Amino acid sequence: MTLAVRYTAARTLDTAPAETAPPGPGEVELAPAYVGICGTDLHIFHGDMDARVTTPAVLGHEMSGRIVRVGPDVEGWQPGDAVTVMPLRWDDSCPACRAGHQHVCQHLDFIGIDSPGAMQQRWTVPAATLVRLPASVSLDRAALVEPTAVAVHDVGRAGVRGGERVVVVGGGPVGILIALVARAAGADVRVIELSAHRRLLATELGLTAWDPGADDVSALVARWTGDAGADVAFEVSGAAAGVDTAVDVLGVRGRLCLVAIHPKPREINLHRFFWRELTLVGARLYDRSDFEKAVALVDDGTVPAERLISKVVPLTQAPAAFEALEGGGDVMKILVDCGNDTTGALG
Repeated sequence: MTLAVRYTAARTLDTAPAETAPPGPGEVELAPAYVGICGTDLHIFHGDMDARVTTPAVLGHEMSGRIVRVGPDVEGWQPGDAVTVMPLRWDDSCPACRAGHQHVCQHLDFIGIDSPGAMQQRWTVPAATLVRLPASVSLDRAALVEPTAVAVHDVGRAGVRGGERVVVVGGGPVGILIALVARAAGADVRVIELSAHRRLLATELGLTAWDPGADDVSALVARWTGDAGADVAFEVSGAAAGVDTAVDVLGVRGRLCLVAIHPKPREINLHRFFWRELTLVGARLYDRSDFEKAVALVDDGTVPAERLISKVVPLTQAPAAFEALEGGGDVMKILVDCGNDTTGALG
C-alpha cells in the first residue's frame, strides 16, 4: 500500500492509501520522485473541471522518477532507469489521430486528469509514455521537463524565428519557460507580468520584464520596435486584460499564440485582426519531439530549471501547497517530493 494525493471535491484534497496494480503487458511501474503542481492542477482543485474529472482523482502529470518493475512485452527499459512521462494516451483512430495530430486526439486520455496521475508513491503507466532522462539531469530539475515541453510546442506553433520580437504576456512558470525557449531560438523577448517577484526572476534570468500595472506597455513596445509592433505575442496570463495586451502589441501580420486556459469566453478586438492581418493560433500540449527537445534544454542549462523551483514539500503536505499556490505571493513552481529520489535500483 502506498500514499497518493487525491482530489475529492472542490477545494478538497486528501492523502490516502492507494493500491497500485502490477504492470500488465506493455506497462511499467514507476516510483515518482518529484511531481510539479501546475495551473491545470489548480483548475481541478478549484472545481472548474468537475465535469471531466472522476473523483477521487490522483493528480499530477509533471513528474520525474525511476522504473520499479516492467510488465510483459516491455523492451528497452529496466528497473532503476530514470524517466519522465509524456502523459498522453490517444485512440489512434479518431480524425485528429488519423491526420497525425495524436496529441489533440478527440478522445484523449490526459493522464493525471482523465486517469490517475503521478502524485503517489507508485504509479503504473504505459511504457509508450516514457521519456528517458540522462544521468546528468537531477530528478528535481527533471520534473520541469513537461512544462518545458509545453513551451517548446508553443514556440514551435507560433513559428518563432531568429531576430523576431516576441512579447510574453504572463510571467508564471510556463510564461518564463516560453520566454527562455524563444530566446534560445534567437528571438528578442519581453515579459509582461504584474508580480514583482516574477519580474525579478525574469530579470535575473537575463530577460527584460515590464509591469503592466505601472508601465504603458503599448508605448514601450512601440519604442522597442520602432513603431512596428511585435512579431509574436504569447497569451499566458489567462486574464481578459492579458488578451487585450497580447492583441494590442502585435504589428502587421503578427501572430498571437494562445497558451493559457481561459475558463470562459473572452471578448477580442477583431477589428485589430482585420486591420493588421493578424493570425491567432492555439497551442495545446506537445508531441514526443517536443519532450525530447525539452530534456536537452534542461540538461544543457538553457532552461535553468532549478531557478524556477520555489519550494519542495513532502507528499503529506501537498494539500497545503495547493492552498499556498492559490494565494499567490512569491512563488513559482512547487514540487511534491514523493520520497523516491534515489540513484539505486528500486524494489
